[in-house]
Amino acid sequence: MQNDLLLEVRNLVTEFDSDGDVIKAVDDISFTLHRGETIGIVGESGSGKSVTSLSIMQLIPNPPGRISGGEIIYHSKTKGEVDLRRLSEHEMRSYRGNEIAMIFQEPMTSLNPVYTCGAQVMEAIMLHQKVSKKDAREKTLDLFRQVQLPDPERIFRVYPHQISGGQKQRVMIAMAMSCNPSILIADEPTTALDVTVQKTILDLMLKLQKEHEMGIMFITHDLGVIAELADHVMVMYKGKVVEQGSVYEIFSNPKHPYTKGLLACRPPLDKRLKQLPVVKDFMDKDIDGNIVEIPKTVSEAVNSVIITREQREAEHAELYARDKILELSNIKTYFPKTKSFFGKVTEWVKAVDDVSFDVYEGETLGLVGESGCGKTTLGRTILRLNEPTEGKIFFERKDLLRLKPEDMRHLRKDMQIIFQDPYSSLNPRATVGEAIMEPMIVHGILQSNKQRQERVIELLHTVGLEQKHFSRYPHEFSGGQRQRICIARALALNPKFIICDESVSALDVSVQAQVLNLLNDLKREFKFTYIFISHDLSVVKFMSDRMVVMNKGKIEEIGNADDIYNNPQTDYTRKLISSIPKGQLEDIRESMRRKKDNMMITC
Repeated sequence: MQNDLLLEVRNLVTEFDSDGDVIKAVDDISFTLHRGETIGIVGESGSGKSVTSLSIMQLIPNPPGRISGGEIIYHSKTKGEVDLRRLSEHEMRSYRGNEIAMIFQEPMTSLNPVYTCGAQVMEAIMLHQKVSKKDAREKTLDLFRQVQLPDPERIFRVYPHQISGGQKQRVMIAMAMSCNPSILIADEPTTALDVTVQKTILDLMLKLQKEHEMGIMFITHDLGVIAELADHVMVMYKGKVVEQGSVYEIFSNPKHPYTKGLLACRPPLDKRLKQLPVVKDFMDKDIDGNIVEIPKTVSEAVNSVIITREQREAEHAELYARDKILELSNIKTYFPKTKSFFGKVTEWVKAVDDVSFDVYEGETLGLVGESGCGKTTLGRTILRLNEPTEGKIFFERKDLLRLKPEDMRHLRKDMQIIFQDPYSSLNPRATVGEAIMEPMIVHGILQSNKQRQERVIELLHTVGLEQKHFSRYPHEFSGGQRQRICIARALALNPKFIICDESVSALDVSVQAQVLNLLNDLKREFKFTYIFISHDLSVVKFMSDRMVVMNKGKIEEIGNADDIYNNPQTDYTRKLISSIPKGQLEDIRESMRRKKDNMMITC
């Protein structure tokens, strides 16, 4: 395989006007991409990685944004060197999709909801390749087979809302691959996917890269994914490239404190930690705002917070001597799937199918499984946000299913939930202070609004926010800050039991570490009991005392979280564990060896 140069980005600067200020979202960055190479671009939200990709595609909205400096040189097989910055919008359209394709993070917002999946891919093929409608249809079906979509004929006919997130992402990949592009830009394409679906998508991208000798730019905040996929890594922080090198160099010997922080804050699978290291453990700012490195290696940071097996066993001996706070017995939650002409249900979706377990006071019980396994429905059923079809639920020995609505409403202050998407959980027209005060007013907590305001300010400080945030609106905060606001609102009623439903899955890995540490600190301070729901087994393992693995509405296995990871009892659990991007050096070496062998075979 020839390692031809595909893309050169030289001293790129992209700016945005904001309230009279000029913000450099991308600040003088340079890199190259070769045919058959994958470059991983990592960093937190706001680091400039997505703006870099949009700059290459010439999709920066002007105003308020503009590319104010640098060159973006694309080496076309047919047209030679082309500076994409100098092309008109009309000229650029012949390159987008045709030679440089992009997969966006959220496929639902990238696909048109009023057109079928097949029609949308056909449109891209007919636009760039000038083929007949019949040929475009055949090519679309062939692409759907290549990306391993089940029943391509059915997917061709259905609309985006009728298929799963992983299937929508495969449709987007098929669309991106429809013109055999030389460069594929993938912007967080697997962030919201289950680990098993994510692994399938990553394997698919590598397979297509090998077949078409593409160059791939893979943008993510997850260094574990980068370890599985990339040859070269570029770490971005506040618009600048702070470190770049081969994937092995970055993982084995990170130089910049920010890179060390990103590597350290991923929940480890082979150790039990008291808390996760965060970026602030490696870097701080002086009085002038300059970065000051805190000399520490990743292993030193991780080893300083390890819990030994003996310590863990002592904690559990105390924990499981306590009373049970929650008891579930044979819970079934079914939803109608099909009905007869007369309205009688003929087929049910068994979302939760005969589930039983107990939760002890002060315990964190993890619920893990793929999308559709029933874990979220079970969480909502426990709170009676979904009514169960059968079974019994006891909370502090009260039979929840026999409570009158008024009694259940009164009990809800003891049972709270933190949802996955903090933005949709908050009223955009209510200030943060009003959002947190509202449940306090409903349940008559404290005597006056003045006392409630003081309590809200205290809660904001508890979750790492400030008094000035009281009068601001949700859109003025980052995703991590909004999740902290939702946590503060859950705490406002002094609950005993909290369900965290995918509450960190959409957060950057560094912000995720902060929120997970916060949840554990609050648990120790206020003696909470958690059910922690996630499709990410590494996060669930870090948070949980015991773990429940669910599959198709049923429990696959339940037990100590460390024991399930170290000695899984079912094929399904083993598949979940094997799909987790681990980012270990031996895995990176093996990946490099396979790629080298493939290159020799191709050559």
